[in-house]
Amino acid sequence: MNSEFRIQNPEPVGRRTAQSFRDLIVWQRAHEFVLLAYHYSEKFPHSEIYGLSSQLRRAAISIAANIAEGFKKRGRNDKVRFLNIAQGSVEECRYYLLLTQDLGYGEPGVLEAKLTEVSKLLEAYTRAISNSNGENRRSPKLGILNF
Repeated sequence: MNSEFRIQNPEPVGRRTAQSFRDLIVWQRAHEFVLLAYHYSEKFPHSEIYGLSSQLRRAAISIAANIAEGFKKRGRNDKVRFLNIAQGSVEECRYYLLLTQDLGYGEPGVLEAKLTEVSKLLEAYTRAISNSNGENRRSPKLGILNF
């Protein structure tokens, strides 16, 4: 990824409890996807500025925003609900990427790969929260989990 699209502090902060949604690897990867989606959609025809470009960007933002919002929710069910909404936005983005390719607006291979990574992390994070017993737990594959 181009260095201009890198987020601050993209590396895991170790095995301590997350203090902010920004500490979550799943959020970091989702934010990277948002930046990629913005860059990719800049190349769409001007006629798509209020159409597909806007829809892709909105859905991409929704992934990271719902992870962030769910982070501060206290109840497990609330957290999982926001993560499920984020996963729905992942699938919405999958469709938009397919459509952009079919319309000849570009090759979304890099975005598809990043979206797959986000989806897998999101599924694992959701599963970890769903299976938690209410205590703070850590997963070496995900970095920091806070629930």
